Amino acid sequence: MAPRKRSSRGISFIFCCFRSSDHPEITYRLRNDSSFALQTMEPALPMPPVEELDVMFTELVDELDLTDKHREAMFALPAEKKWQIYCSKKKDQEENKGATSWPEFYIDQLNSMAARKSLIALEKEDEEERNKTIESLKTALRTKPMRQCCSFPCFIALIIACDLFVTRFIDLDGLSCILNFLKSMDYETAESRIHTSLIGCIKALMNNSLGRAHVLAHSESINVIAQSLSTENIKTKVAVLEIMGAVCLVPGGHKKVLEAMLHYQKYASERTRFQTLINDLDKSTGRYRDEVSLKTAIMSFINAVLSQGAGVESLDFRLHLRYEFLMLGIQPVIDKLREHENSTLDRHLDFFEMLRNEDELEFAKRFELVHIDTKSATQMFELTRKRLTHTEAYPHFMSILHHCLQMPYKRSGNTVQYWLLLDRIIQQIVIQSDKGQDPDATPLENFNIKNVVRMLVNENEVKQWKEQAEKMRKEHAELQQKLEKKERECDAKAQEKEEMMQTLNKMKEKLEKESSEHKQVKQQVADLTAQLHEMSRRAICAAGPGGPPLPPGAPGAPLGFALKKKSIPQPTNALKSFNWSKLPENKLAGTVWTDIDDAKVFKILDLEDLERTFSAYQRQQKEDAIDDTLSSRHKVKELSVIDGRRAQNCNILLSRLKLSNEEIKRAILTMDEQEDLPKDMLEQLLKFVPEKSDIDLLEEHKHELDRMAKADRFLFEMSRINHYQQRLQSLYFKKKFAERVAEVKPKVTSYTSLLAAIRAGSKAVLQSSSLQQLLEVVLAFGNYMNKGQRGNAFGFKISSLNKIADTKSSIDKNITLLHYLITIVEKKYPKVLRLHEELRDIPQAAKVNMTELEKEINTLRSGLRAVETELDFQKSQVQQTGDKFVSVVSQFITLASFSFSDVEDLLAEAKELFSKAVKHFGEDTDKMQPDEFFGIFDQFLQAVTEAKQENENMRRRKEEEERRARMEAQLKEQRERERKARKAKESGEEGGEFDDLVSALRSGEVFD
Repeated sequence: MAPRKRSSRGISFIFCCFRSSDHPEITYRLRNDSSFALQTMEPALPMPPVEELDVMFTELVDELDLTDKHREAMFALPAEKKWQIYCSKKKDQEENKGATSWPEFYIDQLNSMAARKSLIALEKEDEEERNKTIESLKTALRTKPMRQCCSFPCFIALIIACDLFVTRFIDLDGLSCILNFLKSMDYETAESRIHTSLIGCIKALMNNSLGRAHVLAHSESINVIAQSLSTENIKTKVAVLEIMGAVCLVPGGHKKVLEAMLHYQKYASERTRFQTLINDLDKSTGRYRDEVSLKTAIMSFINAVLSQGAGVESLDFRLHLRYEFLMLGIQPVIDKLREHENSTLDRHLDFFEMLRNEDELEFAKRFELVHIDTKSATQMFELTRKRLTHTEAYPHFMSILHHCLQMPYKRSGNTVQYWLLLDRIIQQIVIQSDKGQDPDATPLENFNIKNVVRMLVNENEVKQWKEQAEKMRKEHAELQQKLEKKERECDAKAQEKEEMMQTLNKMKEKLEKESSEHKQVKQQVADLTAQLHEMSRRAICAAGPGGPPLPPGAPGAPLGFALKKKSIPQPTNALKSFNWSKLPENKLAGTVWTDIDDAKVFKILDLEDLERTFSAYQRQQKEDAIDDTLSSRHKVKELSVIDGRRAQNCNILLSRLKLSNEEIKRAILTMDEQEDLPKDMLEQLLKFVPEKSDIDLLEEHKHELDRMAKADRFLFEMSRINHYQQRLQSLYFKKKFAERVAEVKPKVTSYTSLLAAIRAGSKAVLQSSSLQQLLEVVLAFGNYMNKGQRGNAFGFKISSLNKIADTKSSIDKNITLLHYLITIVEKKYPKVLRLHEELRDIPQAAKVNMTELEKEINTLRSGLRAVETELDFQKSQVQQTGDKFVSVVSQFITLASFSFSDVEDLLAEAKELFSKAVKHFGEDTDKMQPDEFFGIFDQFLQAVTEAKQENENMRRRKEEEERRARMEAQLKEQRERERKARKAKESGEEGGEFDDLVSALRSGEVFD
């Protein structure tokens, strides 16, 4: 395209004003004094009347898109000057019609380029020519600097030379040509400089208020611009983000940007809105300058989206939008961006975090809190519940929760869409304005209940499938019951066989061990007998007249040990006391306290800080239980002589048992060989053993057996079984024995192993300096803080460890002596922190309840004796046909007695180990139980863990408050400097145009 030089009245005057030559094909001419040479132009036509001239001149001024200041200056010109300007403009339009500087040329070029979509077949020169053409268009559209840089005389000359390019470009729908080109580009074009230049053309057009209004009014413009985010060209992305961010600052533009990002989500197949932005913010491009430029543009766009539009006034809207970015993981990305150490980027990051902190603090104040953890579903639920309790909305809140529980939870079908629908409904409730307007671009669409109904399966078809499924379910249940019965029989036989083999093996091992021990004992007895005879013989031979007198006995050894007198520093003021329990001096021997000396601790501790921190000079509704008495009417349909309530319950049991009286009788006599009676049913049958009064009544009516009610007949037939109750108890005990042993035996075994671990751990910590140092520090604290009889202690009871947290600081009520102790330990004795590892078995040991354990074992012992008694009785009786009680129970007693002896041995060993562990700490073995003893250590270890975490949280909060204060002070100082700089600008300088918005957005000034 050949360059076309223009006359002194052409566009060269505009670029002369800029002191640059952005357009290579435009020439200009300057006078020596750098002012414009205005020519006197004589109008070719006579001047119309003043009224008609004013109308014509007004149309011309409107087309020029002038500011208010320049419009007033134009209308203040004399009538002759107005007519001269009007004629000059019309003449210039006629002379330059069809030239390359007119919009028609560029529109034809754009259409031609769009028709030829690919760059593959183009020569390099052709591609460069295309880019030059688009760059020329961008230069021609850029009209903003003209009004900022020119004085009014120069401006009048420019008005004369102005060709109304922007107005003409808009009238010819040049914007649609650019947008169509953007939509039709292939991949090579999208990644080329042409793409960047096209975005620059739109940006230049928006620099004019008329052009900006035209772009915003276009139905697709912002959406098409947003599509350019899919390119890999960083310059293009930055230009797009600057346009989108600046549009957020323009009235009515914020929602268009949100709609455009929603459009881009579908266009780029994003999982959720803004996903591409966060990905680009996180990934590295390789080049530092490009990377910082892109990330700065993204952050400025995000800040504009969050703080503009409805976000200016609405806290809920800002929280709503920010939550989208937080769910995409923006916070860890921001933390990583700090590594770039770029001042402009850091300014945007600081604004994001500052605005977030302010919003979260304001939001928390609604609930009278300092912070709300939006990652914790538990805390958010609890806050909502507390807010709605005792309000009319609470039943609806409970209804919502109830129906949420009924929501489908499987991953198939439309489960996610159901929750998405619920989420969007709640979002609309939160962010919609009072007028029902939605400031976001994600309203509910096509929510038609008819569409939901169409997706339902035909009701009749569902009913048929349900009936068939119910039939199959019943058949399956019957087969399952039969299978379970057979499995129970097999399991019982297999278990009995396994237990028998184990018992035989144990008996064999025990017999061999006892035989070996018996031989050793016999040998020892023989040796001792021989020694006794020899000693007797020597004594007789050695006896003579008057031997020397025996030496006097040695003086008695001291019963205790000497206690050194303590030298304890005294505080200058009274301190808060440590409510410990001193260990009596007569119980110190053989304990850990004999190796502890707290005197050296006083040399290390900062006693002044301790005294200052803990100075003493600082200032169930019961409901009555109501027992509801339910009365049932005694309905006699058959002969029934027993109590009605008892009969009713017995009938319920028999209906669940699903066995006839004869089958129950056979099962009891055969000791339930076929496993017809489950353990739970046997337990219920024991509640309905015929009593003597029942038997007497039933015997009176035994001739009316057929008329007896179901429960009466059952009790009558069971009463005919010899020793029915004892048989039933023995059968129940037999079935429960293996289960009870299985429950108790692991407890004792686990208890023993844990006690052994605690004993080993106790010995280890007695020899380690870490535990001694901890006890020394605690002992020093107590002796320093306590006076009189409560002080001067050589040791204390271990229960005192859990009273450390009861002493609170007089400076800060949130700090206790335990917090202070951990701080001292971390600084002075870091090895003590290994205590958790050394006592890792404590939590399990604390769960052992010796009383309950012995109670369960005694129950087993009593049950075995009762079965043995019944077995002896049955052996003395004549056995009926089919009665297998003696054979089955004899075998059971043999195996059970041996297994029970193992349990008793384990219990004895466990108690011995526990007694040793208790004595290590000077405690009373008769009063201290395992759950209490180990529970003290377990509670203390948990308190230490919690206090360590609280110390860390307090440190973090303090650092965060200091950092936030520094950041706010820096931002405040920086805003003040910029505010003063803006005030120092020339009073005639204009702002508010699009380039100003982009520049302010890039630098972050717009957020000040």
